[in-house]
Amino acid sequence: MKSRNKSQTFRLTILGVLTAIVVIQTFIPFLGYIPIGPLSLTIIPITVILTAIVFGPKNGAIVGGVWGMITFIRAFVAPTSPLAPIIFTNPLISVLPRILIGITAGSTYYFLEKSIISNARAMRIAALIGSLTNTFLVLGLTYIFYKVPYANAYNIDVTEVLPTILYILVTNGIAEAILSFIIAPIVAKPLLKFMKTSS
Repeated sequence: MKSRNKSQTFRLTILGVLTAIVVIQTFIPFLGYIPIGPLSLTIIPITVILTAIVFGPKNGAIVGGVWGMITFIRAFVAPTSPLAPIIFTNPLISVLPRILIGITAGSTYYFLEKSIISNARAMRIAALIGSLTNTFLVLGLTYIFYKVPYANAYNIDVTEVLPTILYILVTNGIAEAILSFIIAPIVAKPLLKFMKTSS
């Protein structure tokens, strides 16, 4: 009984650390966002994906939700861009996609790890799907709900919004997905092993 309680406490501690990392990444640019040339790659989804792989979709959704709620609140009190007060004050864009990162990445990993593919490959595919979930939903919902405010904020014609969003998808979105694809298994494998030996 003591061993089980110790294991549960340890898991909660690691989960708390990952949640804290997401909070720190949200407020410190170079920890949550990496500028590479003209791109600014968001690496916060990687932490959410790691949580989902190691602790399951439910916990991944919780950590993703924490990130989403911070994004939602900051859109009101300390917006990070001219468009943030318009777009990210809508929880369908600021919160829901972040929650779904954890659900899609965690569910994909737990489904694939039971199949014939390798554990590392299952992690990579889960990371790819988790990252693309966030990108597609944020950009897609932005276009559906806010294409006119988007055009006004960046002084472009409404007809240019879709090509602009597709450009972001092809550049930032794919780059972030590749980054998740590479980094997630590198961190998740030893963390999973560490969790098993400590349980």
